[in-house]
Amino acid sequence: MSAVLEHSPATDPKYGGSKEGILHHYDIGNDYWGLMLGPAFAYSAALFNGPGDSLEAAQERKFRWHMASAHVERAESVLEVGCGWGTLLRMISEQPQVNNVVGLTLSDAQTDYLNSLGLKNTEVRAENWAVHEPKAKYDSIVSIGAFEHFAKDGDTREQNQRVYRDFFERCHRWLNPNGGLSLQTIAFGNMRREEASEFMTTEIYPETDLPYLNEIIEAVDGLFEVVAIRNDRFHYARSYDEWLKNLRARRGEAVAMVGEEEVRRFERFFKLGSVGFRMGKIWLLRFSLRPIRDDWSVSGSFENDADFRLA
Repeated sequence: MSAVLEHSPATDPKYGGSKEGILHHYDIGNDYWGLMLGPAFAYSAALFNGPGDSLEAAQERKFRWHMASAHVERAESVLEVGCGWGTLLRMISEQPQVNNVVGLTLSDAQTDYLNSLGLKNTEVRAENWAVHEPKAKYDSIVSIGAFEHFAKDGDTREQNQRVYRDFFERCHRWLNPNGGLSLQTIAFGNMRREEASEFMTTEIYPETDLPYLNEIIEAVDGLFEVVAIRNDRFHYARSYDEWLKNLRARRGEAVAMVGEEEVRRFERFFKLGSVGFRMGKIWLLRFSLRPIRDDWSVSGSFENDADFRLA
């Protein structure tokens, strides 16, 4: 049997995302994360609208873009893969027509925090997407900032592609035919994989590997139509800058929470991340995807497409 066939959730406990890697980065204290991230409590690139835009407004705009991308406005059942501290889960659960929201995370700290919120019609699972079995099909799936954790540093490209393809195959299976998938991920840009910073790959994101755009396109081929794609790398650079500003404004509190060494590590991380995005070494990709259907026909028209376009 080939290595790629053996590479599966049954044979690799870290398939689709290393829980140990997630705990290393995320489970260092919810209060510490809240201090850095601000009221939005969102650890992913915001979507800014001009130099005067606030981080909180830009984060809400990002979430609303993804909700529109996945067509949450007409969904009753929604899955979020990598739900963080639940800002998007809360926004989705507040939609009047939504009666089932499922959030997946590998972080124990996030799971405990989210379960304490008591969000309406929401179930949070400390579960890898690779073993998730939905009770029924979803109308919308959103995944923000999780895809970059699916592959592991050191695995072959063939193994990584198997993981990516598996994710999209599952999403295609889980979605209703008229459903939508919205994806946001960091990706390699104008740099080779072996040029990645050792500091980033060992101290910040251990046991993870970023995709390239062509690898994502290859993985969705025949499963999803790409409705929209955007590279918002400058938006991530600014997000890092805003988080660093928050951290430095309350540095004394942060040191009291996690210690001087941890704070310095994050200061370096945010600065390096901002530089990497500004130089184009890494990209921030956002996708709007819809399942390819067998019943598409010559009767399709511009009007039929209206429900799938983004503003």
